Amino acid sequence: MPLEFLPVGLFVILILGIFTPYWLKTKNLKKISSKDLPSEGDWAKLSKGNIYYRWHHPEQTNGQIIVMVHGFSTPSFVWNGLLNGLLKKGYSILIYDHYGRGFSERPRTKYSLDFYVETLKELISHQNIDEKIHLVGYSMGGPIIGGFADKYSDQVNSLSFIAPAGFGKVQPSFPFFMKIPGVIEWSMHVLADRFYGSAISSETTHSSDPLSINEKEFQQLFSFQMQFKGFRESLASTMRNFNLFDAREMFEKVAAKNIPSMAIWGDNDGVVSYRGADTYSEIFQDGKVITIKDGTHDITYRQPSDVLNAIENFLDTQKN
Repeated sequence: MPLEFLPVGLFVILILGIFTPYWLKTKNLKKISSKDLPSEGDWAKLSKGNIYYRWHHPEQTNGQIIVMVHGFSTPSFVWNGLLNGLLKKGYSILIYDHYGRGFSERPRTKYSLDFYVETLKELISHQNIDEKIHLVGYSMGGPIIGGFADKYSDQVNSLSFIAPAGFGKVQPSFPFFMKIPGVIEWSMHVLADRFYGSAISSETTHSSDPLSINEKEFQQLFSFQMQFKGFRESLASTMRNFNLFDAREMFEKVAAKNIPSMAIWGDNDGVVSYRGADTYSEIFQDGKVITIKDGTHDITYRQPSDVLNAIENFLDTQKN
């Protein structure tokens, strides 16, 4: 090859090296449709597209509603181990998948805190829920239910935070190249095995809790959503537009509204540090922290019996 063509050749090789693996990883992804929905649950058509939801109704109702809000990447199956216990207490329960996750559509939009809060508001309105609700938020769901309570406190009975994001001190900064549009998405697709190796394999690989989800089932449930276009893009947009580390200012406004709240934390949480429990106590001075001994970040589906007991005890104190 003549020397004058060498830079062009190297450039072509570089471009092919970047785009070929991305194309190979994305070419078989499909758009989610109603045909992919499970037999239970349905889509609610909201302003940004269809979102998957499912009601669970008790045999005898106590007249109260719980809405459960999952976290960053693991959809609503995280609640499976908690449902029957809460149903036996008479609660009607609404669960749903965030846009971009699980069985919901994946709109191209800015996945900010306000976006998630307004989606929750729309869903509640779509379901014609007029009474006050109990909100339960896991991980990223913590600041989402906090943001909802900040804007719509008249609709909230109580707040249950489980391993909640947003109680850190400082938001880590991304390397400059990760801020370039498309870089995070490329990494999530091309380096998927490395990127999701730890995400799909949860912190606790084994649990003796009879209500827990075993590792094989967890991987199957989690991986299902990855076959659809837009999953990784929704995560990337969330990383760019949602401060998952320090939401203190918002939480302080929520605490001033005197909504009953509690936080459940595993003392070995490797994703959202247990030190956040101290920050929670500083802000929500009337709130209570329930510590799950040896609990990691996945306590909702690895130690659901402990989490269920804590939620039940807390909600029992809220009954009039």
